Parts: sequence; C-alpha cells; structure tokens
Amino acid sequence: MTRSLLIIALITTVGACNFVQVNESGAMVTQANAPDVNHCTYIGQIDSQTRAKVLLERGSEKVQQELIDLARNQAASMGANAVVAIGVPENGTQKFRAYRCD
Repeated sequence: MTRSLLIIALITTVGACNFVQVNESGAMVTQANAPDVNHCTYIGQIDSQTRAKVLLERGSEKVQQELIDLARNQAASMGANAVVAIGVPENGTQKFRAYRCD
C-alpha cells in the first residue's frame, strides 16, 4: 500500500514538473500573432520539442508553454525578438517563425 502511494506521488510530481525555463535573452522575445509581425524581418524557423509524456501524458497547457519558452530562447540566440507559432503542438513538437521587429 505504501509503495503504491509512493509511486502515485512520484508520477504526479514528475508530471507536474516544468523542464524548460526562459533564459534572460529569451525573456526579451515576445510571442506574437501573424498580423503583429507584418512589418518585421523574418529571421528563420524554429522547431521546438519537449516531452509530452513522462510515464503519463503531461498537461497540454504545460507542454505548449514549454514549446513557447524553447522557441523564445532559440529566437533570442538567432537575433529575433518575436516568435509566431505555426499550427498547433503535436506530440511535444511545434514549429515557430522567428522575426526581428524594430
């Protein structure tokens, strides 16, 4: 009984973990919509990937936020300051476009 409770607690804790943090540079990158970047310079595409499942399926909102955070970090390293999602997350992956807006 105690072992089962320990396993359940471990699974719940791991499923609630955030594996990705926005770094200092990524914090300067905004998440935008396509109309917001009409007058911006396209920098490139970003392919974000995170774990959608850790023993159990992770919450879709948590996975989506991690994908955005990864994209923001990558965009900053490319010299971009805005990202726009392309489509929806699927199996822990999502594509973004990076832009430099002045």
